[in-house]
Amino acid sequence: MSQFQSDVEAVDALKESYQKLTAEIGKVVIGQEETVKMLLTAIFCQGHCLLVGVPGLAKTLLIQTIAGALDLDFNRIQFTPDLMPSDIVGSETLDNERNFRFVKGPIFANIILADEINRTPPKTQSALLEAMQEYAVTVAGQKYPLDKPFFVLATQNPIEQEGTYPLPEAQLDRFMFMVTLDYPSYQAELDIVKSTTSDKKYTVQKQVSGEQILAYQQLVRRVPVADNVVEYAVKLVHKTRPNTEMADATTNKYLEWGAGPRASQNLILAAKCNALLNGKYSPDIEDVKAVAMAVLRHRIVRNFKAEAEGISVEDIIKKLM
Repeated sequence: MSQFQSDVEAVDALKESYQKLTAEIGKVVIGQEETVKMLLTAIFCQGHCLLVGVPGLAKTLLIQTIAGALDLDFNRIQFTPDLMPSDIVGSETLDNERNFRFVKGPIFANIILADEINRTPPKTQSALLEAMQEYAVTVAGQKYPLDKPFFVLATQNPIEQEGTYPLPEAQLDRFMFMVTLDYPSYQAELDIVKSTTSDKKYTVQKQVSGEQILAYQQLVRRVPVADNVVEYAVKLVHKTRPNTEMADATTNKYLEWGAGPRASQNLILAAKCNALLNGKYSPDIEDVKAVAMAVLRHRIVRNFKAEAEGISVEDIIKKLM
């Protein structure tokens, strides 16, 4: 039974919670409103999020602040080249009676910050795969469920940097969004420098409980969607697939691989949540467009021609929309 009397009441509660969260996060993180919105959208859609940006753009601080504003267990895993899968999921150890006992790893929390996820080799990166998809981990043939809600919010340095291992496509596809962080504007950076070099300390108050998040996740799935909106989303994804009947000329010219069906599902889920956060009861095509970049940018692969001509993934997605 939902904790709300009606879905209308639930939509109003979601919008109010979102406003409280953004106000609370804004006390600590300055000028990243769109990124905060995308991260919270992923959480309300039961999705995972990948943040990409050069060091020093407060990616870690942002996720820690969001975790602080949610009444949930939070663990940070710092990914390094020597990190092992057992350092994430846990391992079996011998106790005093010489019996094997499972010791849980840091993955057993509601929010996982996978910090600099591409600094560790693929074997360790893949330790997150089962947790992200199945909400469980398997150790020595035994399956251990994870508590819900469960989110992986990962940070990644740009691939061009030293000592990075590109995430495999299967792992990238598990992330609902890839959000890129740009350098702050001049005014935002002035505010950041003033606030971080003074002795003022802001503590983030908890605003939303795990129960509320689970209720909001169910609400997002109940939102009705018009057929034309679903058709637009699926057609957009089909357009990214080279040498298929719906492929665009740009696609055939510049793309190696297109997005899979998970992209279509995530476009609709994210569009539903985007509509609710804007006070609407059903998404339209504009809501799909608002989330398309974050949903698609890590799911399509450029070919050599696109790289040689300096055509970015974002340029291609804008053209297809």
